[in-house]
Amino acid sequence: MRRSMFIAILLLAVAATAAAHSLVRGKVTDARSGIPLPGASVMVKGTQYGTTTDETGNFILRSDSAITALVVSYVGYKKKEVIIRDPSEYLVIELEPAAMEIGQVNVTRLRTSPLKPLAVIDIDLRPVNTSQDMLRLVPGLFIAQHAGGGKAEQIFLRGFDMDHGTDLAIHVDGLPVNMVSHAHGQGYADLHFLIPEIIGDIDFDKGPYSLTHGNLATGGYVDFHTLSHPDKNFIQLGVGQFHTTRLVTLLNLLGNYGASHKQNAYLAGEFFLSDGPFDNSQHFKRYNLFGKYSNYLDPDNLLTVELSLFKSDWDASGQIPERAVKEGIIDRFGAIDSTEGGETGRNNLLVRLNSTFHDGSTLENLAYVTGYDFTLYSNFTFFLKDPVNGDEIRQKESRTIYGYSAKYQKPHSLGAWKGTLTAGGDFRYDVVRGLELSHVRKRFTTLDSINFGDVREINTDLYAGEQINHGKWMFSAGVRLDHFVMEYVNRLSPDYLRQSVRKPVVTPKAAVNYNFSPTWQIYFRGGGGFHTNDARAVILENGYKVIPRAWGTDLGTIWKPAKSFVIQTALWYLYMQEELVFSGDEGTVEPSGRTRRMGIDLSLRYQYRDWLFADMDFNYANPVYIDEPAGQNHVPLAPLFCSVGGIKVKLKNGLGGSLRYRYMSDRPANEDNTVTALGYTVVDATLHYLKPKYEIALIVENLFNTAWNEAQFDTESRLYNEPAPVSELHFTPGTPFFFKARVAWFF
Repeated sequence: MRRSMFIAILLLAVAATAAAHSLVRGKVTDARSGIPLPGASVMVKGTQYGTTTDETGNFILRSDSAITALVVSYVGYKKKEVIIRDPSEYLVIELEPAAMEIGQVNVTRLRTSPLKPLAVIDIDLRPVNTSQDMLRLVPGLFIAQHAGGGKAEQIFLRGFDMDHGTDLAIHVDGLPVNMVSHAHGQGYADLHFLIPEIIGDIDFDKGPYSLTHGNLATGGYVDFHTLSHPDKNFIQLGVGQFHTTRLVTLLNLLGNYGASHKQNAYLAGEFFLSDGPFDNSQHFKRYNLFGKYSNYLDPDNLLTVELSLFKSDWDASGQIPERAVKEGIIDRFGAIDSTEGGETGRNNLLVRLNSTFHDGSTLENLAYVTGYDFTLYSNFTFFLKDPVNGDEIRQKESRTIYGYSAKYQKPHSLGAWKGTLTAGGDFRYDVVRGLELSHVRKRFTTLDSINFGDVREINTDLYAGEQINHGKWMFSAGVRLDHFVMEYVNRLSPDYLRQSVRKPVVTPKAAVNYNFSPTWQIYFRGGGGFHTNDARAVILENGYKVIPRAWGTDLGTIWKPAKSFVIQTALWYLYMQEELVFSGDEGTVEPSGRTRRMGIDLSLRYQYRDWLFADMDFNYANPVYIDEPAGQNHVPLAPLFCSVGGIKVKLKNGLGGSLRYRYMSDRPANEDNTVTALGYTVVDATLHYLKPKYEIALIVENLFNTAWNEAQFDTESRLYNEPAPVSELHFTPGTPFFFKARVAWFF
C-alpha cells in the first residue's frame, strides 16, 4: 500500500512538472549598486501566486497560463511593476532604494517560515550593538551571560531554558554554530565569531517544523546570512565605561574592478576589549577576522568562499550566592572565586556554489571545515566537595568539523496548482579530541580527572518535501531521515575500548496556509523534531534515549489590519519525550522526564509616521513535567511570561534613536517553586546621527540603572569555613548603567 502511494505521488509530481509551459526567470538587484536582493517578493500581478528571490537574487515562476506582469517589492525599496513581453527573456529587475515602510511587507507571499515578515522588519528597526543582540531579533527570545562575556549565552524561548543551544539550531550562511557532545553542554552555540555589522538578513522560526533543520531544532532555528556585496567601506570606533573599546572595519577589496567582472570580495575585522562592571576585571578580549569572496561564473552560477578567524579570552566572577551579598561578604559585582574564566577560538572555511537551471530548478552545494578550541574554568559550588582546594573545574576540548550539504528545488505547475519540490541532504562529522572535565585548583593545578576521552560523531540526513499552492491555499508536507553514529573512547579506562551506537530517526512535517486576502493569512503546522544527547551519555546508558523526540503544533495568523500595522499571533503546543541529559559540569547523566509546553505568542509592528515606528512582543508559556504531581512539576528556569518592545525614530536629516524595554516575569528556579528566579525590566536607549560619510551614536544599556539578575540558578554550595552547605539562588548580576559612544566613517 505504501509503495503504491509513493509511486502515485511520484507520477503526479512528474506530470505536474511536465505540464507547465510558462516560465519566467530573472534577478532582482539594487538599482544603484547592482547588489542582488535575496528575499524580494515577486508576485504575478492580480493574483496571490508568487515567490521570493533566493540568496543570489534569482527567482523563477512557472505557470500553466501566461504570465503578463509582475509586481516586485522589497522592504527599503520602491515597489515596481514589470511587464512581461517575452517570457524567454532573462529579467534583471532593478529596485530603487527608499525609506523603510512596513506597508511594503507582504504577509502572504510564499516562504518557509510565517515569521519571515517579522524578520524583515526587525532587522531594520531593532538596534544591534553586540553579538548578543543578534539573537534577540527572534521575538520572545531572551539570553543571559554568566561567565565574563566570552562564554556562549544561555538561551530562553517558548518555555525552554535551552542552556547554551540544546533546543535551538543556529546557522551562519549554512555553517552550523551548535557544537554536539560539547565539553560544557549539548548544542553549545557561541556566536561571538559573527561580526554584527556584516549581517545582511536573518531567517527564524519557532517549533520543530522546518524540513531543512534537524538536530537541536526542537524549539526553533535561527539562520543568519552575511552581506554578499557591501555597498560602502567603513571604519568604526566605539568606547564606553568599564574600559570598553571596540574597533570594527569593513573593506571592499575589488571595488570597480570587481563590479565590472561580476566579482566581489570584502574583509571585515573586529577587536573588542572590556573589563566589565565587576570588582575583578574581566580582561575580556575578542578578535575577529572575516573575509568573503563572490564570483558570478555566469548568470546562473554563483561561487562563494568565506574564511573567518576568531579568538577570545576572559576572566570571570561567576555566579554568586544571595547570602554572600546579604551578609556583606561581597557586593553584587564581587566574586567568591576570582580565578574563573576561559579562552576559545574558532576558524571556519566555507565554499558554496548556487546554480540555477533553465528548467527552473536550483541547486545549492555547500562544503565547510571548522577548527575549534575551548577551555572554561568554573566554580559553582565553591567548597562543597573539597573544603580545602575548592570545587573549581576545567572543561576543555579541541575539535574539527567536516561538513557538506546540498539542497535542490524545482518549481512546477499543473493548471491552477503551483508547487515546489524540495530535496536535499547533509553530512556532518565532528572529531573531538581531549574532551575533558577535571577538578583543578586556581586553573593550573589538576587535582582529579573526572572525564577524559575522544568523541567521533557523524550525522547524515536526507529530506524531501512538496509545497503546493492552489488559489488561497498552500499545502506543504515533507519528511526527514537522520542517521547518527556516535563513538567514544574513554582515556581514563585502563584498556583501550572504542564504544559506539548507531541510531536513525524519522521526522515528518506538514503545514496548511489559507489567505483570506492579500493582507491576512491563517496557518496550521505540525511536525516532529529532536535533539540528540551527548555521546558520552548515550554510551553510558547503552544507547538508551539516544534521540529524544519532540512533537509540536502551531495555529497562527499574520494580519495587516492597516497598511502600516502587522499583527502575528500563534497558539502552540510542544510535547517532549523523557530524555537523558549529560551534565557537563558534573560528568553525570540526569533524567528529566516527559514535558509538555503550551502557550501563546503575540507580535505587533506599527509605523505611525514615515519616521516613527513601534513594536511589541508578548510571549506566554506553561511548561510542566507530565509525570510529576501538581506543585512539583515546574520546569526550572523556564520562562513563563516575557515581553520586549520599543519605539524608533528615523528622520530624513539623519537624526534617529530608539528606546527599548525587555521584561521577564518571576519564574520557578526548581521543581517545587520553593526558590524563585527574579524577574526584571530593563530599558536601553540609543541616539544616532547618520550622514553619507559618517555616523555618530550614543548608546545606554540599562538606562535607569536597574539592579537585576541576569543568570540565576538554584544551587547547593558551601563557602569557605561555612559549617554546612546551603541551597539557594545563585546569580550573575545584570549590566548596570552602561554608557557607550561610537563614530563611524564611510568611504
